[in-house]
Amino acid sequence: QGGHFVRWNRNIEQVTEYSADEISKMTPMDFFSPKEQKLVAERIKQAFVEGEASVEADFLAKSGRSIPFYFTGVRIKLGDKYLLTGVGIDISKRKMAEEDLKAALAELERSNKELEQFAYVASHDLQEPLRMVSSYTQLLAERYEGQLDEKADKYIGYAVDGAVRMQQLINDLLLYSRVSTRGKPFEMVDSHALLGSAIRNLAVAIKESGALIVTGELPHIRFDPAQLVQLFQNLLDNAIKYRGQDPPRIHVSARDGGNEWVFAVSDNGIGIDPQYAERIFVIFQRLHTRVEYPGTGIGLAVCKRIVERHSGRIWVESEVGKGSTFLFSIPK
Repeated sequence: QGGHFVRWNRNIEQVTEYSADEISKMTPMDFFSPKEQKLVAERIKQAFVEGEASVEADFLAKSGRSIPFYFTGVRIKLGDKYLLTGVGIDISKRKMAEEDLKAALAELERSNKELEQFAYVASHDLQEPLRMVSSYTQLLAERYEGQLDEKADKYIGYAVDGAVRMQQLINDLLLYSRVSTRGKPFEMVDSHALLGSAIRNLAVAIKESGALIVTGELPHIRFDPAQLVQLFQNLLDNAIKYRGQDPPRIHVSARDGGNEWVFAVSDNGIGIDPQYAERIFVIFQRLHTRVEYPGTGIGLAVCKRIVERHSGRIWVESEVGKGSTFLFSIPK
């Protein structure tokens, strides 16, 4: 009333460290710093005009201590006078939690960037020494095969195989890190046309497996063109590789999900046990031996990284022996 307090509870005295006599002579603005007084005054005015208003601001105690509060004020009428009644909630714990979360997210972002950089540098710098190891072990195998005993030939074979697999792992790690470090700007692309590029890249595998790929109408989306080709190519390659007794039958479609497009790549392959639905997207995780199905287990991890770079999500719906449907969503 008249900018001064009419009535208050004892808690305001404890929080602000002012006595009842002091508070009776103060206005609400006396409890806020100059930088916040304007905002608080605007909210008080809004409450008198509109009937209600809220604001977050720091309460200043007599000692100078600052306490974050959330205030809500409601206009009331007593007789012929309008007054403002309100409550304040100490949000110190919430503010501390928000700061902790911000710090954790900043640390996570920094850690991810360092990890990406490490993966790129490590895989890049390991190429040359590994190439030398691989070359010399293969040379040993070519020149001395049959000249040593059977065990020596077997050991050399292990070394050659290990070097080749390590080379593939390093190449795949480099590919994985480049999703973020070498990604291109997003642009509007014709997903149907880029699916066609992926199909052409897999022409040999499609012919050898007798695969049939059917596509529905696909939309234009904002995407890194090269990475969309890579995404389609990995999913199609996966469907061809993990086929059953019958030739692969693959259907690629998309549906309007409101604020996103949901793509689906369905196949008639061997399927996946639902308990492994998340594991298959982890880098270098495999459900089968290299003898059964070659590869390092990088393909779906790259798909996940590409989709997440575009603020989407990817998942699988499958049953063993009944084929799989890989779905990914992309915001419009």
